[in-house]
Amino acid sequence: MTATQPDPAAAFKQQSAIQAASLVQTGMAVGLGTGSTAKFVVAELGRRIREEGLRITAIPTSIVTEKQAREEGIPLTTFGQQPELDIAIDGADEIEPTTLNLIKGLGGALLWEKIVAAAAAQFVVVADASKYVDHLGLRCPLPVEVIPFGWENAARKLGHLGAQVTPRRIRDGSFFLTDEKNLILDCVFPAIMEPEKLSADLHAIVGVVEHGLFLHMATQTITAGPEGIRVLTPQGERTCP
Repeated sequence: MTATQPDPAAAFKQQSAIQAASLVQTGMAVGLGTGSTAKFVVAELGRRIREEGLRITAIPTSIVTEKQAREEGIPLTTFGQQPELDIAIDGADEIEPTTLNLIKGLGGALLWEKIVAAAAAQFVVVADASKYVDHLGLRCPLPVEVIPFGWENAARKLGHLGAQVTPRRIRDGSFFLTDEKNLILDCVFPAIMEPEKLSADLHAIVGVVEHGLFLHMATQTITAGPEGIRVLTPQGERTCP
């Protein structure tokens, strides 16, 4: 799919985003995610502020989301002013429905996304139904954020863990840089059957800043597809109102 072609899943993404945005209530501090589904959440919250008088403050997970939030008229805050969030809403690249474990980071914002998710009392994940997988790592690489200095050594050690490692680049061939000016190494692993162990192994590599395994963080996932909206929690599936 190119930038000029419509996203065939856009309608489903928007449905899940609107459902998730309905959880936000006046007075809440909200974490705003990044990506193709999260942008619908930001748009819906902006609409509710303008049309319904919703009053919130928010912390964005990327410079891109910050720009959209300002355009939508969403008041922004900082962790210095608001160290804890009531809710964070963000997308995912893969969702393991039995555990609600995730892979995130194909958009390049995984570090800020994980900081925001970890600060939130509720972490709600929105996506279209195609993001479900039996085991993490089946459909997309695992992004690993590393500092630029010595990234080759980090890549070599990731290879020792069984990954095929590719530094992420932009169209002109230069390295993709995160908002923190770090690099992303896209790591293709076999199906990730022991994510907790892999997470610990990744954090043990000097130079690794963060990785895209979001384990035991989601309080619910809201997805939409041809069969409607599906809501999963750690306690199981529940009916969407």
